[in-house]
Amino acid sequence: MSAGSDQAKVHVRESALELVEGDITQQETEAIVNAANSSLLGGGGVDGAIHRAAGPELLAECRTLGGCPVGEARLTRGYQLKARFVIHGVGPIYSGSPHDAELLTSVHRHALQLASEHGIPSIAFPAISTGVYGYPLEEAAPTALVTVIDYLHQHPEIELVRFVLFGQRAYRAYEAALKTLVPN
Repeated sequence: MSAGSDQAKVHVRESALELVEGDITQQETEAIVNAANSSLLGGGGVDGAIHRAAGPELLAECRTLGGCPVGEARLTRGYQLKARFVIHGVGPIYSGSPHDAELLTSVHRHALQLASEHGIPSIAFPAISTGVYGYPLEEAAPTALVTVIDYLHQHPEIELVRFVLFGQRAYRAYEAALKTLVPN
């Protein structure tokens, strides 16, 4: 695993998997994933930041989608973002049950499937459900990373998956999980 001060990168077959600390709204990937709520009508945290950066057209398009169930994802245009698309993934509110991990796996898989179906070669994820939804970073990180790594083994059309993590604590949790999954 190559690492910088706030960046780690591994290869999964022909695809790259990166961890960076930063602002997901500034990513130049083809798509970014929004940690959305089931209404898809905006909220706080990552969701609010993406809606503010994309402009009012994003909310207008989201209103036409009729929401999204937990564990699934929906695709919209990116509008004023650098990314051409936003994939709105609805993660679980953490309850401590094994079903939480199933839903977190599902939302990551659905987002990746949308990218594959729409010819999107690069995608940036936040740490879904780890903010106000209360999912512990140390549990969310390995679940998210295993899901992405498994998907990349079967889907070389996805060239880059980047986890854009807000703050050192989130970055370190994902970095520690990645080191256990893909040792040097």
